[in-house]
Amino acid sequence: MLRRPQIHAPLIALMTAVMLLLPPQVRAADRANLEAFLEVTGFDVALESIKQSASDAPEMLGMKPSDFGHDWSRVTKQVFDTEKMHDMAIDILSETLSDDLLGHAAGFYASPLGQKLVKLENAAHMAEDSAAQRAQGAELLAEARDAGNGRAEMFERMADAIDTEDQSVRAVQEIMVRFLMAASHAGVLDYQIDEGALRAVIRNQEDEMRENMVEAGLANAAFTYRDLSLEELEDYTEALETPKMQRVYELMNAIQYEIMANRFEVLAARMAEMHPGQEL
Repeated sequence: MLRRPQIHAPLIALMTAVMLLLPPQVRAADRANLEAFLEVTGFDVALESIKQSASDAPEMLGMKPSDFGHDWSRVTKQVFDTEKMHDMAIDILSETLSDDLLGHAAGFYASPLGQKLVKLENAAHMAEDSAAQRAQGAELLAEARDAGNGRAEMFERMADAIDTEDQSVRAVQEIMVRFLMAASHAGVLDYQIDEGALRAVIRNQEDEMRENMVEAGLANAAFTYRDLSLEELEDYTEALETPKMQRVYELMNAIQYEIMANRFEVLAARMAEMHPGQEL
């Protein structure tokens, strides 16, 4: 969903690039239509689920939430405020999403199959027991592969359609760098991180990261779409493979990753204020 951003460039540079690809007369979409678009596609729920990723922040620093005191929960809720992230998405979409692309995606997701998919995806986004979900998804994926019934192949085609140029790996790498550098500059760590060395370490782990992300994505698809028929999976896959839908997914993923990176940078600054047992 991203246009292969260079690892040394922040994701906001990608948003600018996408914007420049759109003719001026189709750049701006009506805000009311954008609000409806977020709802009908389920992207508003996907944004809300970003706050669940806050628990990953201490782990990236080799720490745990309790290291930051009793106020960790309140601060992460403030940083990953759903309304704030929603407004950020609308602001970017208003400059980047054309009416043509909006209409194409909204038309599909407003269909009976589209609404069924949104319901399934929203439930998966907001599932509380993510570990159990991952385990069940991996089991379902293994069963599909063993059965050779075409479901596993559909999940692979879906993954290729929405991440055509390995954009997710690059985006996650950039989020990690931006968060860790922000934490370093904020004094969360008792040592300074060299950005060049950090990027080298992350690059060396790229193949393993890619393999893990691909497998996790397939398992998530197996879990999320477990109740869909093979015919429905094929219809969805073919919809995702259309050029317009791929363009929409490039943009929506870019937005989601940029918001996540932005919120993690803000969280890094707030983490510097927190100490065990101390209220802010």
